[in-house]
Amino acid sequence: MKTGWRYRILSMAGVCVITAAAALVANHRFPQSLFTTYIPVFNQLSVTVLTGRDLAQALGLSIGFTAMALLPLYKPRPRRHVDIVIFTQKRILVASLGLATLGYFNWSHRLPRATLVMVTVLLAVAIPLWFVVIRRAPSTDPDRIIIIGDDIDQIRRIYQEVSMSFLGYLCPTTVSSPSSGWQVKTISDGGNPVHNLERLGGLSRLDDTLIERDIDTAVLAFRHTDREDFFGALNVCYDHGVRTKVHREYADTILTSENNSGPLVDVDVEPWDFQDYLLKRGFDVTFAVVGMIVFAPLLAFIPVLIKLDSEGPVLYRQERTAGLGGRLTVFKFRTMYPQGESPIPIEDNENDRITRVGRILRKTHLDELPQLWLILVGNMSTVGPRPVWTDEETLLEAETDVWRKRWFVKPGLTGLAQIRGAGSTSPEAKLRSDLEYIRRQSFSLDCYILFKQIWLVVIDIAVFLGITVE
Repeated sequence: MKTGWRYRILSMAGVCVITAAAALVANHRFPQSLFTTYIPVFNQLSVTVLTGRDLAQALGLSIGFTAMALLPLYKPRPRRHVDIVIFTQKRILVASLGLATLGYFNWSHRLPRATLVMVTVLLAVAIPLWFVVIRRAPSTDPDRIIIIGDDIDQIRRIYQEVSMSFLGYLCPTTVSSPSSGWQVKTISDGGNPVHNLERLGGLSRLDDTLIERDIDTAVLAFRHTDREDFFGALNVCYDHGVRTKVHREYADTILTSENNSGPLVDVDVEPWDFQDYLLKRGFDVTFAVVGMIVFAPLLAFIPVLIKLDSEGPVLYRQERTAGLGGRLTVFKFRTMYPQGESPIPIEDNENDRITRVGRILRKTHLDELPQLWLILVGNMSTVGPRPVWTDEETLLEAETDVWRKRWFVKPGLTGLAQIRGAGSTSPEAKLRSDLEYIRRQSFSLDCYILFKQIWLVVIDIAVFLGITVE
């Protein structure tokens, strides 16, 4: 499969050329005559051949609409051929509906109906075929697989147990091995601790190796699923459309696909398909914009109350974990006195650092309002596992071995754990709810969680005001 920018340029250029060719063929008198004469339903259409400026406009609109509709396909991602065909044809239908809708406006350019239908049919056949062709691995070596990691013993085990033809492996110059008590080893120039398998270089060579060797699959063999090396490699592979796998025995802290057999399992880094992702992102933007408009008076008034109540900044900021192990600066209205904080989670009623205004903000959940901006810009989602303070994560990981599985999805303002009352003081319950959400996530589940959270907020506010809610 083509990778990186080579794939992006090749896929977009192919779409533009194929669309132009389809529009020119559909605009020719002979194909139009056959189409409007022998095809049922369409035999009532008239032959209309465009020339000059009209033809140039038809070409420009066809190429523009098709190229924009197929935008998600320009990023290389591992997909089955049947999924490529179905998804591509859906996007072509979207482009055709856009062109048809544009023709209803008097100020716009209308493509002849016969031309539009013929272009749609031609593109529905040619463009899926194009994407299948450029994604196909070289016929001489269909399985182009490498191993990436820093655990030499794990790399050896994968190489010996898995019946695949590996092109080689990437590992740092300085590595560790459990068989030697995790003693640090330095690989000398020309040295190769994994016999019969070529060492392709260090992890800094990953991007170049994926492109130069046209890699389809990478098996990750890291000692720890840490932020830097493991998730860095995972991100690079994902950007290039390279499938990632791990050995089943080392998959406890990794989000993997459930339908796997054999010693290797697929790493699941994209649980949402593109249509659902667009729906979720559109919902996030709408929620953030509406929330910022509705609460605009409070966004202006709360900072005044905070400054009058205690000294210190209006906003509290904290570094928390984002998707795929990244870091995210979360903003909240300050609810505590600005003193040194401990990563050990405690309940609000045990915390004597909370200010008078802070207790009101926490009871009414208004301290979370600044995070609407993070949702708007795409750093957070409305629904997802709550981002946790990076210092606190170390303690939570010590209590729950699979905590890092939460890192595989974008964090949210609320989630399944929040509506069930599972917080950081109950890490195992919180993790169970978050992993359940990751397995079940859908737009309908997001809507249920959000409306449930809104109802819980209403109850909290009513209790705070002394109002009985049944």
